[in-house]
Amino acid sequence: MSRRELREHIYRILFTTDFYVPDEALIREQMELYFTHPDGDGIELPEGGVSEEDREEILTKAQAVAQHLTEIDALLDATSTGWKTSRMAKADLAVLRLAVYEMEYDDAIPVGVAINEAVLLARKFGGDDSSSFVNGVLAKLSRKDQAHKTGSAAKAGKAAGAKAPKAGAAEDSAAKASAAGDDAATDGKAAGGTEE
Repeated sequence: MSRRELREHIYRILFTTDFYVPDEALIREQMELYFTHPDGDGIELPEGGVSEEDREEILTKAQAVAQHLTEIDALLDATSTGWKTSRMAKADLAVLRLAVYEMEYDDAIPVGVAINEAVLLARKFGGDDSSSFVNGVLAKLSRKDQAHKTGSAAKAGKAAGAKAPKAGAAEDSAAKASAAGDDAATDGKAAGGTEE
């Protein structure tokens, strides 16, 4: 199964379990039940089912995202001007949570890839403006993270008498590429949500 397919299953699990927060027992139960749905319930499982290895990877990552929901939601609340997670469309929120987890906690996924994949998920599962909203929120978060890292390095560099390093090429290009979507994240227009 490709990484994109794995990510889509993780997204679907996160979307489903969002209706059971904060009951951890029900969340775990829903994660396990995800793979027991018969074909035709809208879940596109590969022919022959999901391998045990892929199933384990999907569940492990979904559980890891769920364990960091408090921190992820705090980052999203601080980043998305005019929108709190409690008021975001559920599809957008599940996409954002997965992407923020990948950006902040999964070193194997480059920031630019996390943003791009989130935009694709939002385009597939969200409303008309979802991809722009998701892109904008994640681009803003990426710039904040990069500024924080650069600022911390500058402080350390001053103490050591060196210059701060430049922003990484991947993060810089991801921020530039998604700058157009930033307005959607800050002007209060998200698909399916309600303004504060």
